[in-house]
Amino acid sequence: MDMQQVEEVAKQLYIRALKQLPPDIKEGIARLEQNESDATARQVLGTMRTNIMVAEDNDNLLCQDTGLPIYNVTIGRGVSLDGVALKEAIRRGCERATREHPLRSSVVHPLTRRNEHTSCGPLMPAIHIDFDATADTLAIEMIPKGSGSEHKSFLKMAIPAEGIDAIRRFVVDCVVEAGGKTCPPTIVGVGIGGTSDLCVWLAKRAATRPLGTHSDDPAAAELEAQLSAAVNQLGVGPQGLGGDATAFAVHIELAATHITMNPVAVNMQCHSARRARATLTASGVEYGY
Repeated sequence: MDMQQVEEVAKQLYIRALKQLPPDIKEGIARLEQNESDATARQVLGTMRTNIMVAEDNDNLLCQDTGLPIYNVTIGRGVSLDGVALKEAIRRGCERATREHPLRSSVVHPLTRRNEHTSCGPLMPAIHIDFDATADTLAIEMIPKGSGSEHKSFLKMAIPAEGIDAIRRFVVDCVVEAGGKTCPPTIVGVGIGGTSDLCVWLAKRAATRPLGTHSDDPAAAELEAQLSAAVNQLGVGPQGLGGDATAFAVHIELAATHITMNPVAVNMQCHSARRARATLTASGVEYGY
């Protein structure tokens, strides 16, 4: 695998993610606007659609917050590469995107608050690596996670005796607590099970899933539908100004957990649910969402 190519892809994905909203999100905003009963909420959703069109027509950013850069890498069976070199190439690409484009760096040291203006720092960009059975394919997904949605992240170490009702209450309470600070309508990501850290990561993965996807687990898919309906009865509405469209959907990812506990985490994605994807093969690079 050519690491210079990986570096260039990492750079381009960051820029693409910040400028081009995925079709499922644009369609989701239009659908919410069409079904919205509140006049002010419809106007807000219309303004969001206008912002998207202006950004794309002028090759500009969808939002001033360039977010925390997250790269999800999936390595196919049969792909041979140097893992250390891979992470270094992605980091260089992230830095080049910020310096060469240029983008506002939103990444600082957590104690000194020093900004290197590279969108990089200790353990940043966040790089998650997984594997699948697709032969000879390297897939890289880039997600810039903005502060507004990331600020409202929650974890509850529930106990099994509290049951599924405790999960429902916790998710709804989190959406109420977040209010308009997450720039709704949101994708509400819910992680259930695992360890505390795995649970939070599952919530992030759920929040950044494409609209229209559902959990592979039947019980989780049923709970997704119940919670999606519930949060849109809260009246938070677009940008917290009231209305029906509080969330595009609630997504759930789960993992097996210990018999004595049931962790639940919530992580939200804002209405500008940015992401970009590239698939690298021997024949070249294909970009998408």
